[in-house]
Amino acid sequence: MSVPPPRPTIRLDKWLWQARIVKSRALAAKLVASPGMRVNGTPISKPAFAVGPGDVLTFALGPRVKVLRIEGVGTRRGPAPEARTLYAALSPPPPPPDLSRPAPVPGGRPDKRDRRRFAAPFPDALD
Repeated sequence: MSVPPPRPTIRLDKWLWQARIVKSRALAAKLVASPGMRVNGTPISKPAFAVGPGDVLTFALGPRVKVLRIEGVGTRRGPAPEARTLYAALSPPPPPPDLSRPAPVPGGRPDKRDRRRFAAPFPDALD
């Protein structure tokens, strides 16, 4: 009778960093410590929690909730195409943008030069 090999595991914060979900291990640790991080439906608050292939992560990243299934345990923080092979995205695609709302004006409020340009076509308006 043979014993199956142990499942490869890695720290959750290290995996998030290697998979390029966050930019640094410190940010990964903060993400894990924040409320709302779940592994297989169980709330997790420790960055050292061991995860491996087959685990499902659910967490809020910005305004969206991400659901990822771990496909592999990386050995390094490689390039982005290599990092994308470590997980499968299970979350639905983002909703389409609401085109009925006006888009913000790039640059915001006009500065002095822009105001002069707007006033240029009517130089005799105050005479």
